[in-house]
Amino acid sequence: MNEEDALSALAALAHPTRLATFRLLVRHEPQGLVTGQLVEAMGLSQSTLSTHLAVLVKAGLVQSEKSGRNFIQRAQIDRLRALMLFLARDCCEGRADLCEPLFADLAVC
Repeated sequence: MNEEDALSALAALAHPTRLATFRLLVRHEPQGLVTGQLVEAMGLSQSTLSTHLAVLVKAGLVQSEKSGRNFIQRAQIDRLRALMLFLARDCCEGRADLCEPLFADLAVC
C-alpha cells in the first residue's frame, strides 16, 4: 500500500456511517451481507447506503458481488490488513520496540 491508497482508505473510514458499515461487514466475513440486510441493519435508505458504499468501494475497502438478483457486500480484509501494516511500518520506521505493544494488543483480540 502506498500513501495515496492509505489516505483514500482513511478518508473513506473517517465518516461515522461508513466506519460503522465497514465494521459491520468485517464482522460478517467471509459470507458478507446482502445489500438489503445491510440497509436494514444500518437503518438507512437504499440511496444513502449506496452513496456510502460507493466511497468504500472506490477506496478498495468493500467489494460488491452480484448473486442472482442480489448484491452481496463484503469487506476487503486484505485491504484492511495492508492499511494497518502500512501505518505500523510507516509510523514505527522499522523500530520494533515502538510497534511491539501494538502487535501484542492485536494478538489478544
